[in-house]
Amino acid sequence: MQSYKHLKVKNEGRIKTVTFNRPNQLNALNIEMMNEISDFSIKLNEDDVTRVVVFTGEGEHFCSGMDLTDKHRVDQYENDSRLMKLRHMKIGPEMIRRLFEIDQITIAAINGAAIGGGACIAAACDFRVGETNSKIGYPEVNLAMNLSWTSLPLLVHLVGPVKAKQMVILGETFDSAAMKDWGFLDDVVPNEILLDSALKLAKRCARQAPLAAQMVKRSVNAISSALDRAIMHMDSDQFLYATSGKDFEEGIQAFLEKRKPEFKGD
Repeated sequence: MQSYKHLKVKNEGRIKTVTFNRPNQLNALNIEMMNEISDFSIKLNEDDVTRVVVFTGEGEHFCSGMDLTDKHRVDQYENDSRLMKLRHMKIGPEMIRRLFEIDQITIAAINGAAIGGGACIAAACDFRVGETNSKIGYPEVNLAMNLSWTSLPLLVHLVGPVKAKQMVILGETFDSAAMKDWGFLDDVVPNEILLDSALKLAKRCARQAPLAAQMVKRSVNAISSALDRAIMHMDSDQFLYATSGKDFEEGIQAFLEKRKPEFKGD
């Protein structure tokens, strides 16, 4: 498997560990990194040796979400027609779908914060282990954006509709204790043993018969997500609509100026 600029891939027998490698940017997702994650996920289709993939973040945090300073993304948004904007918005949903559809068992080892797109990546995995001080959140609404990337159903499947509304509408981050209690995290361990704990679970999964384990995964995903595509085809449309108004401009400006936004419903 090829090497990547923003991903470190380590092979250990039947287990691959993928480390998001933009620590100076808190592992924020630029377009290049998102394409690398999609490419890695696709190439796993030709890999019959790997049985489990563990995702984690280099440095203090798992992933801080979409990189709002990514020049490639900013240029696209400012210069493209609405038609091309809508097409380019497929990058995020396709990345999450490809992660969700990986045949191998996937585990997110969440160090520090998993925010926005980072939380979406974690929700697309089969299992999630967090460290004691980890934080999970979907702050999109604070920027006048809807939660897109076809990730809202994944969250609802994990925590239920009431908690999902609390997380997404309030746009707050929640600690690891709450996330375990709500069902987002499968386990919470001290930071110093986070990766060891994830790898211990990975080794247990890797010992299972791969045909049976992967068929069960596909069946469970099909049962739980049967209506997801039918109802979430429009979330990119919603995103384009939400980000075309003045509230979005205010949300971004407030974020950059580190102040509370003043939304007016436009």
